[in-house]
Amino acid sequence: MPADRSLRIALAEDSVLLREGLVALLQRFGHTVVVTAGDAEHLVTSVEQSVPDLVISDVRMPPTFTDEGLRAVIRLRERHPGLPVLVLSQYVQQTYAAEIFEAGAASLGYLLKDRIGKVSEFADAVARVAAGGTVMDPEVVRQMLNRRRNPLQRLTAREHEVLALMAEGRSNTEIARALVITDASVAKHIGNVFSKLALSPAEEGHRRVLAVLAFLREPASQQE
Repeated sequence: MPADRSLRIALAEDSVLLREGLVALLQRFGHTVVVTAGDAEHLVTSVEQSVPDLVISDVRMPPTFTDEGLRAVIRLRERHPGLPVLVLSQYVQQTYAAEIFEAGAASLGYLLKDRIGKVSEFADAVARVAAGGTVMDPEVVRQMLNRRRNPLQRLTAREHEVLALMAEGRSNTEIARALVITDASVAKHIGNVFSKLALSPAEEGHRRVLAVLAFLREPASQQE
């Protein structure tokens, strides 16, 4: 499954077995892994030296296995604005997802590790993030929406589907294809979503993700 564009990738994962498996998978896509790191500090130092096309990092890294990987990629994004980063997490962590997108969502992805097993989806996520797009794991979106179901009750079932796909960073055309509806219908649904949630429409996919995240992070009492 060769990639449309060969990427130089920095990979941070403390599990040797998973790290080696990811290296082999990325090479199968046609990419070159120029950095392999088992801890966050090694990742930061190596990326500063190699300046890869994409950074893939686990959230939890040594020594505390809490959020060292997340902190590392945030530091790297501060030093190198726009650096493409794909964050991997074992579990759905709403706070992690919101924090990683806080300073901007272009060239940024957040996936659960289970998604790696769905090879075509993982390959698409790698390419999408490297090209400047936004990727959010569908399961993360689903759980975040479920936690905030009450404020979303004003949306129709179709508008819920559109909102979830928007939050994954999908374009209008991709949403239309996924739901088997026209682009005009998608535009109408998106307009309804923004109107009902009091959000301003934006053209770029990553800005739409920020709008959705902003809504989901707002206290429920403020949405009444």
